[in-house]
Amino acid sequence: METQLVQDPVEPERRSGVAYDHAAVEAKWRARWAEERTYEADLDGATRPFYHLMMFPYPSAEGLHAGHCFTFGGADAHGRMRRMQGYDVFQPMGWDAFGIHSENYALKVDEHPARLTPRTVANFKRQLMRLGGGFDWSRELNTTDPGYYKWTQWIFVQLMKRGLAVQKEAAVNWCPHDLTVLADEQVINGHCERCDALVERRILKQWFLRITEYAQQLLDGLDTIDWAEVVVTAQRNWIGRSEGAMIRFDLEECARSDVTVFTTRPDTLYGATFLVVGADHPDLFDFVAKERRQAVERWREDLPPQTDEPDFSIGIDIGSAAVHPLTGERLPVYAAPYVLGGYGTGAIMAVPAHDERDWQFARAHRLPIREVIGGGDPEKEAWTGSGVMVNSGEFTSLQSEEGKQRIVARLQELGRGETAVQFRLRDWLISRQRYWGPPIPVIHCPGCGPVPVPEDQLPVLLPEVENFKPIGTGVSPLALVEDWVNVPCPVCNEPARRETDVSDTFLDSAWYFLRYPSTEFDAVPFDHDRTWKWLPVTMYIGGKEHSVLHLLYSRFVMRALYDAGMVPAPEPFPLFRANGIIIKDGHKMSKSRGNVVSPDLYMDRYGADTLRVYLLFLGPYDMGGDFSDAGIAGAVRFLNRVWRLGTADSLNADTGDEARERRRHALVKQVTERIETLRYNTAIALLMSFADEVNTEVGRGDARLVDVATLLQLLAPLAPYVTEELWERTGHSGSIHRSQWPVHDEALAAAREVAISVQVNGKPRASFNATAGTGADELERQARELPRMRELLDGGSVRRVIVVPDRVVNFVV
Repeated sequence: METQLVQDPVEPERRSGVAYDHAAVEAKWRARWAEERTYEADLDGATRPFYHLMMFPYPSAEGLHAGHCFTFGGADAHGRMRRMQGYDVFQPMGWDAFGIHSENYALKVDEHPARLTPRTVANFKRQLMRLGGGFDWSRELNTTDPGYYKWTQWIFVQLMKRGLAVQKEAAVNWCPHDLTVLADEQVINGHCERCDALVERRILKQWFLRITEYAQQLLDGLDTIDWAEVVVTAQRNWIGRSEGAMIRFDLEECARSDVTVFTTRPDTLYGATFLVVGADHPDLFDFVAKERRQAVERWREDLPPQTDEPDFSIGIDIGSAAVHPLTGERLPVYAAPYVLGGYGTGAIMAVPAHDERDWQFARAHRLPIREVIGGGDPEKEAWTGSGVMVNSGEFTSLQSEEGKQRIVARLQELGRGETAVQFRLRDWLISRQRYWGPPIPVIHCPGCGPVPVPEDQLPVLLPEVENFKPIGTGVSPLALVEDWVNVPCPVCNEPARRETDVSDTFLDSAWYFLRYPSTEFDAVPFDHDRTWKWLPVTMYIGGKEHSVLHLLYSRFVMRALYDAGMVPAPEPFPLFRANGIIIKDGHKMSKSRGNVVSPDLYMDRYGADTLRVYLLFLGPYDMGGDFSDAGIAGAVRFLNRVWRLGTADSLNADTGDEARERRRHALVKQVTERIETLRYNTAIALLMSFADEVNTEVGRGDARLVDVATLLQLLAPLAPYVTEELWERTGHSGSIHRSQWPVHDEALAAAREVAISVQVNGKPRASFNATAGTGADELERQARELPRMRELLDGGSVRRVIVVPDRVVNFVV
């Protein structure tokens, strides 16, 4: 259940604790913004395009929670500041409304997703508008709209024509709860990332997008973009480039004549004592000796679900033998689930003395362990480092690096191997055996094979069926709609059948940013002139949990379209920043934990501005913070103080006070830098301190209008409603969100000098002037260089140094 607001932590004499009628103020400005189209961009006439994008949400039935408000409120603040800085900001919003999340909830409440989804979308939109998001709603899109998924299907057809969409039989991840396959990226520690069910492996014929064709480009592209480092690292690791060698082993006693394996350690070749083929290899029985076939069949049928922590005791000798390419030794061949049949060649050479996984398997099955690199004790553990080669024939005594090169050269002479590069990345599996998604636009013909639906016949509409429950047999419920399935082949006109799987919802979101600027164009997915003007996205903000899902898939689709000459750049998001998360009671908000915070409760009582400011003050935007009812009091008091400043009876129009001008210019400089770099919490702290000082001046009767106006403008991206209202009340025309962002004079903003007292054991001994804000290390360095201090500290033992910035350096001797 949702967390309820149980008590008001602020000023009990006022029920709401808010000094102004926030409900009336918010309603007034929402209506005015819509009427005046304040946030709509002139896409054709823009002279300084700034495409400001945040990840569009899937509209869950529960609506927004406080974590969403943190994410969207923070991103919105950046876009608002850029608009005030004179950029033509385009900040659209839409709905990622297809997929298993929406369908599962529809199943739970026994309502059709086609009827349920519009209501959940309407609720999300209501909440985002209430939060004060400065979105261009004239460009709103929804992935369930046939006018949108027509172009998702069109993109699939383009990829298929370029050989990047293929159907093949493969071992796939099967979620027994959601009754559908999952991409590798959607399996977390062996469990479904959506429902946490333990994932199984099945052999099915599925559609894949060949993202592996772009593995090196995707890796190289990471060096050209400015992204949060945590995301770049995640993608590098997921793509997983490895340099090594392909080595061919002849096979005996089975249908195959040979097998090629990849290794990053050819220097350990003499330590190979067996080979392992993945238990889920689609051609496993080509490796199996005839007399072992029945035993292996029974063994594979009884395999438990695979997890990220394999059981190395599970494996079976399949009766064939591999011939060592350099020694001629016959090595046994095993099948085991710890090797993935769909990764690389689906087989490995096992070197248990120098690979931890092979060592565990060898120990479990009592297989030989042969040391070939000195440095460890193979009876106790695998030695995975480099070293001097031993027991390696003519290569004995070589260092590992030289041995790698010499062994690969010998293999090349014999026609048994060559240098190679391999990637961890695997093709993107997009087939889903569910109902709620875009049908994959393919027709299967007995004579012509799978052919794409002609472009003039798109979209392939999702048929209206009442029984959308997944079947669980490996096919979609669409397979039961015979009058929809049976169609003539578009090539030969003979009877054929539609593809009945729908595509992964991540294909919907892999290109949505291209559609936003062209939503009014029905004949093309993205207009050429608009796309070349507005793409790539200027600033993208979203969750790092999509590092190897949406963010990787979007990069692949953009590169494929770029190679086809359809888009202006290979990278969709040159600048990406990841937001943190809001936690409650020590955990990420989730319905299952019962710690979800409904933003409506807080906006009802305190207003959207208070909620926005409080959330962004909790901690750094890239980290997040811990939500508590008591903490919102500070945000309430701050905005009440701002309200009193903006409604003060008399404000001095004179701006001639140099000290206050320095203060104001320093504030503009510091807040601008912080909002530009998404450091909202420290920007708010500066604004709070400034409001306190100006409030004191109001009490003295000498507060300046320019200070209040500057405060309102700097606060406007964070608290859009109250600042808009006070901007009007202080006599300004037009929207504050279209006003010019304050600029600072570097000379006036320069930090003032302060006097630093230098002490020894607490007694003043010297002093010097330093720039305010100088760091502790630099203050200590300057203090030590003073002639008086060199004399006093010479020969003395400094036990510690206490530095109070802007005030004191104290040497304890």
